[in-house]
Amino acid sequence: MSGHVPGLSESVVVRSLRRLRERYFPDSSAVTAAVDTDQEDSQPGFLESLPVDLQFLIMTFLSPADLCLLGATCHYWRRMVRDPLLWRFLLLRDMPFWSSIDHLSMPQLELLDAPLIDEKESLDDREEGADTEPRVDYMAEYLRGSPSCRQQWLPSVAPYKVLTSFLQSLVVSTEPRYAMFGPGMEQLDVSFVTRLLYAPDVLPVSGSGHPLRQINGIGSGISFLFNNQHKLNILTLYFNNRAERERARAQQQNVNNKLFTVGVDVDSGVPTYTPAPHVQQVCQEVNGFIYVANAERVDEGENEPAQIQALLSSAWGSTSRPLLVLSCVSREDRGSETQHAGNPIAKRVPCVYMAKRLELTTLENPWMVQDVVVESLSGLLDGISWLLRCSGVKLHSR
Repeated sequence: MSGHVPGLSESVVVRSLRRLRERYFPDSSAVTAAVDTDQEDSQPGFLESLPVDLQFLIMTFLSPADLCLLGATCHYWRRMVRDPLLWRFLLLRDMPFWSSIDHLSMPQLELLDAPLIDEKESLDDREEGADTEPRVDYMAEYLRGSPSCRQQWLPSVAPYKVLTSFLQSLVVSTEPRYAMFGPGMEQLDVSFVTRLLYAPDVLPVSGSGHPLRQINGIGSGISFLFNNQHKLNILTLYFNNRAERERARAQQQNVNNKLFTVGVDVDSGVPTYTPAPHVQQVCQEVNGFIYVANAERVDEGENEPAQIQALLSSAWGSTSRPLLVLSCVSREDRGSETQHAGNPIAKRVPCVYMAKRLELTTLENPWMVQDVVVESLSGLLDGISWLLRCSGVKLHSR
């Protein structure tokens, strides 16, 4: 399952922009590039006088934030950069390369399947100030979902809040616990768990879990230190024991899953999953979940959404516990063939399509998908930071 949405032709976007220009600025003298409205004899600027296809080419090199700033310079560019087809093109082009997505920023992928009215027309041919709303606000979808835009519009932290966060960090708080599971712990060429245990420069081990927090059949987990000040405990849930995992890997077979009891729904015939008793105990005691997904595998795993749903629902109905999905590839070069390519291929499943594959939008729990390269653990700390914040841990910028 690739989940990829067909792209949008550049020529379609250029035609849409050209129609906007011909409709609202048919006479070049009507193009006003000056910000000062009191200037009577304002003349079109150099950019405004360029052919539309060159203007479009320039816009494709601008960041989303810069594109929005361009739209604030004058009436002409406000019209041009608000064209929905332009943002639909940018969304389809850039979305496969986003490194993270969450429950608040996930684009509505079904909107990208909506057919255009006419390739020769702008999707939004409204008069200025019209009451009717555009059919799809692709600009809003892009700005809400893009990781760079999410960081760009984050409010700055007031000095008093930095001081408050520092004082709060001095107070001993309960160490949050997380249950970690998923096929990415067992299927990749580089072992995620082994790499995690021997990465003191990324997430140093702080010791074994507290013996009083022992869970029969699972242990007390491993404690890690985030930013050299925040402890977190991770309980690892494997589908099977190490010997059977190695045998299945050597024989290129799927591992028998011992985390669940598998049944069949009488009405639909769909497999159902019930966590084993010791797994249910873990789910009731943890503060959240970490799912290690195999982003090198383009087809859907064995009922992954159903298994995630089963574990989260076994936490006594709590919908406040966050789920962090680490969308993992073994090495950086696994995703190299997708870079700068017009049509991303299946070397790495993009995080947006991973969210779709795992049916995360059906969850009531907060969730995030974060791209991670196991060999370097790049991206891991961004995910852990989100997970701790969702668990109520007060983090402050360093």
